[in-house]
Amino acid sequence: NITTCSVRAKTSIYSNDHHFRMKQNSWADFLATLGLLLVMAGLSMPSISHSIHSDLFRYVYASGAVMSLVGRIFSGQYQGADLRLKRLSRMPVWSSLFYCTAAFFVFYDRTSLRDFIALTLAGAAIQIVSSVMIAMALHKNKAN
Repeated sequence: NITTCSVRAKTSIYSNDHHFRMKQNSWADFLATLGLLLVMAGLSMPSISHSIHSDLFRYVYASGAVMSLVGRIFSGQYQGADLRLKRLSRMPVWSSLFYCTAAFFVFYDRTSLRDFIALTLAGAAIQIVSSVMIAMALHKNKAN
């Protein structure tokens, strides 16, 4: 079956290969992904409605940040011997903590979005760097 082969090919670096052991929780990964989508939706809502006085975007963003944090805490961590990959696999939790801190500031200071945007950008930068570094480290270990 073509779909079964493609699914196996995508997950082989995480679960089937004996060099790269990542414990996977599908519900936690789904929760983290859904949370990040809600963070993105909450972040884009003020630019669409042109009003920061509406409370809806605050609640959408905050619920996404909390969902992302819970999903990242319970998602798969690297179980192998490489200490660098162990540390890198914990970095997305820090980006979710930045999102939760930004959610606090979006409620704390309702007149300005400066802190909210700065912390969201810091969390996004940490997430991008950790994603790229994890992919590079996995590729490097697979080559060895």
